[in-house]
Amino acid sequence: MNQTIENVSPGLWALAWRRLRADRVAMAALAVVILFLLSVLLSATGLVAADWEDEVAVNYAPPGFIGPDPALAALSRPPAPTPPNAFDPLASDLAALKAELASHGHAAQVVKASTLPFGADKWGHDIVKKTIKGGQTSIVVGLVAAVVAVALGTLFGAISGFYGGKVDDLFNWFYSIFTSIPSILMILTVAAVLQTKGVLTIVLILGLTGWTGPYRLIRAEYIKHKAREYVMAADAIGASSWRRMFSHILPNVSHVALVQMSILVVGFIKAEVILSFLGFGVPVGVVSWGSMLNEAQNELILGKWWQLAAAATAMALLVTAFSLFADALRDALDPKLK
Repeated sequence: MNQTIENVSPGLWALAWRRLRADRVAMAALAVVILFLLSVLLSATGLVAADWEDEVAVNYAPPGFIGPDPALAALSRPPAPTPPNAFDPLASDLAALKAELASHGHAAQVVKASTLPFGADKWGHDIVKKTIKGGQTSIVVGLVAAVVAVALGTLFGAISGFYGGKVDDLFNWFYSIFTSIPSILMILTVAAVLQTKGVLTIVLILGLTGWTGPYRLIRAEYIKHKAREYVMAADAIGASSWRRMFSHILPNVSHVALVQMSILVVGFIKAEVILSFLGFGVPVGVVSWGSMLNEAQNELILGKWWQLAAAATAMALLVTAFSLFADALRDALDPKLK
């Protein structure tokens, strides 16, 4: 009995995953990124930090490892009951009303904590919960804006690189306009023109101004791939131009778009922080890491540093992990590396 043994070579993604697993730094960075994404999911579903707006502590309550501030601790204690006034005709009615409210679970005075694990802001909000909720906004903005930018860059680059000629000249003209202006100035200009605040507005601002990087790389890949044998064979059997562009060439250049998206996520998270810090970002009532840093600049003058430290540490940790993972992914998907 003859047995035929077929040696199937691993594909691009299998080789990339094999290289990633061998890189301990990349796997540690991926674990940190997954942890942040999990916190976003739990925050969005209301399982974590849903009550971040509750005033659970006194104003500017310090972190627990510092200890309570004696001046603030006095505010957390309920006031001593005042003795009844025999000459007050409404004293008995007020006492009956307080008793009735207490029986229905309404406390006359809410006791607020004098310390929290990482302190409180000027309204008494828990900094840990506020940081988690702010991370939801910043990370969602970074991810969605990166998807929009990569989608636009891939579409424009595919059309420009595949057709060439006047179509390529037109897209290169738009590319030259966008790249001739510094990115932060372009972002601030679009934000000033829109004159509206909100998560959707920030996504549109970043997505519509960040497509140039993916466009340049995808265009070069399409120019290279459109002359290869498998594309010419698809043309010979009658495949349409759009089918050759997106069914044949796109799967072979998708790794470029993926790496670009992972790089843009980092840049867009930092851009959202800058926009919110300058007042062009999220509206009042929506928290993000940028709005936390904007509040912290006034608190820092008073010596209340914990909100600044929490937002800056969370952002630095995520950006560093995402950058390390993006670099490792780029090296793993590079076909020139073995």
